[in-house]
Amino acid sequence: MQSQMMVPSATGQGWFARAEAFLDRKGKGAWIAAMVFGFILFWPVGLALLFYMIWSKNMFKTCKKSHHSPMQASTGNRAFDTYKEDTLKRLEDEQRAFEGFLERLREAKDKTEFDAFMAERDKKGAAPSAE
Repeated sequence: MQSQMMVPSATGQGWFARAEAFLDRKGKGAWIAAMVFGFILFWPVGLALLFYMIWSKNMFKTCKKSHHSPMQASTGNRAFDTYKEDTLKRLEDEQRAFEGFLERLREAKDKTEFDAFMAERDKKGAAPSAE
């Protein structure tokens, strides 16, 4: 006969997954309260919760209320939203063009430095040795 802890619930989750989901729904404060309660009840439980929160990055997650950034949210005014989209697209295009320009500058600088190195090396190779 299997124990209750080993048999998954009807939702397909074990007790640990259900507890984790419950604490996630309640937020970071619930995780901290569970950890403090764990330390009070039996210190290794609190320590285990602390390590789990650090390992799973629950302490450092940021809440995301929506999937859209404030720049992507609609204002309800179609004319303004169209203007905003066009402006953002233009700025993204300018950013790509500027990044390309910077890349070409870096390549030109690298080529100049390499050419200077090769010229210096050729001069040293052409000079008679003192042997």
